[in-house]
Amino acid sequence: MTDAAAGPAFTIDAEASAPPFEQVRRQVVDGVSDGTLSPGTRMPTVRALAAQLDLAVNTVAKAYRALEADHVIETRGRAGTFVAATGDAATREAQEAAIVYADRAHHLGLADADALALVEAALRAKR
Repeated sequence: MTDAAAGPAFTIDAEASAPPFEQVRRQVVDGVSDGTLSPGTRMPTVRALAAQLDLAVNTVAKAYRALEADHVIETRGRAGTFVAATGDAATREAQEAAIVYADRAHHLGLADADALALVEAALRAKR
């Protein structure tokens, strides 16, 4: 469902009994459930996804509204729409901290393996 460079990829089955907005909603929910859409993943804009899927903007907007109501995605103003943190309060806070750390590590040019090694060392440290 996702391509790290291009972001999430979605499809619409014109022959399916589910309406297109439900197909989009379901693909996002399934992606979050199976881990292919992790917290902090940037979602395409409504207009971009509508163009990609050849759907009306209002159809995609309806799917995004339903996903926001279910706390699956969140809109951060001009920054865009992202997959929301999930789970209990402690898990959500840890996911948000991990997103901030990953963003900072990428900004600093750290390789993923090096960034993970730093986290593992911090977790092993006695505090």
